[in-house]
Amino acid sequence: MRRELFRTGALVTLSIAAGWIGWSGDVLLLPVAGAFPMFWSMARTRLQATAVSAAYFLAASRGLPQSVANFYSLDISPGLVLWLVASSAFVAVHSVLWSDRKGWQKQLRYMAACFVMAVPPFGILGWAHPITAAGVLFPGWGWWGLGAMAAGLGMMTTHYQPAAVIVMTGFWIWSAADWTPPILPALWTGVDLEMGASLGREAGLQRQQELIDVARVQPPGTTVALPESALGFWTPTVARFWEKGLTGTDITVIAGAALIDGRGYDNVLVTISAGKTEILYRERMPVPGSMWQPWRGWIGGGDGDDAGARAHFFANPVVGVATAKVAPLICYEQLLVWPVLQSAFHRPDAIIAVGNGWWTAGTSIIDIQRASSEAWARLFDLPLVISFNI
Repeated sequence: MRRELFRTGALVTLSIAAGWIGWSGDVLLLPVAGAFPMFWSMARTRLQATAVSAAYFLAASRGLPQSVANFYSLDISPGLVLWLVASSAFVAVHSVLWSDRKGWQKQLRYMAACFVMAVPPFGILGWAHPITAAGVLFPGWGWWGLGAMAAGLGMMTTHYQPAAVIVMTGFWIWSAADWTPPILPALWTGVDLEMGASLGREAGLQRQQELIDVARVQPPGTTVALPESALGFWTPTVARFWEKGLTGTDITVIAGAALIDGRGYDNVLVTISAGKTEILYRERMPVPGSMWQPWRGWIGGGDGDDAGARAHFFANPVVGVATAKVAPLICYEQLLVWPVLQSAFHRPDAIIAVGNGWWTAGTSIIDIQRASSEAWARLFDLPLVISFNI
């Protein structure tokens, strides 16, 4: 009994380390998360597997309680509850699919868990997926690298585990020694802002003018990316103001906004140039709870923006900007697997990752989003444009 308690404690501690270090926000540390399936497979009971899974996910998502407290201006208690609720999908899937059978049975079950946590519905809460590290271990390999990473994770659950650790560590060292961040596309720039919670909430045109001034200082012909929600509510008045503000320039602006109607709102990216504006992208997966609230429709509550953001799950995986195909990822989508893989299937020319992360102050969430975006861009050898507000 004492030996099993020690074993459980050791596996839980190692899982916490894998989640904490792997999801620290340093892209080159992402492969540490790949140790999780090894610890999961070493569990001798379903209860141990549940504890290991919970330890890994809670450590990886440790910034959530503080972020919730920042967003709602509350104490940390509601954030702790949401933290536990958010872990339920990951823990349940890995607990149910765990088996005490040895060999390939366990590997197939872990691969099933990987797949289930990568796609909806469970993939809606599929943060901290170890397969994200594929871009660090196999940069430029594309779908072959994704397959190699999946195979490596699966092998970590078999008796070939020592060989898998050695091989994956070798790829990790090789990649880290020659690591180069994703390049920025020619004539593109991502602008980071430090406007805090006021971005998107100040309704006056003075804020819009400040953002126009930021765009106008860029070289002619530049496409400028601004953060999520930068423009606030997207209205005809705001559209005309921006068109006029960019008159006489050869600059294109891509910026976040909220598009409201009587049934809710869409979290969107709009593209603006002198004399032309259009909706470029509608977010596929808004943040569950704070933005995406499907239960309001079920109970008949909420009108307009109070009804919550709509999720366009598999819509617009790539969008056209001039002659380029771009894969947009807004905020929460950068933490998931299926949005970026769906976009990669359509062979984009670049990834654009934007976010409004003022509410993550005191956490590593923005760093994790940047690291995830960088890893996916390197996996598919794609240029990356990033724009965040803090």
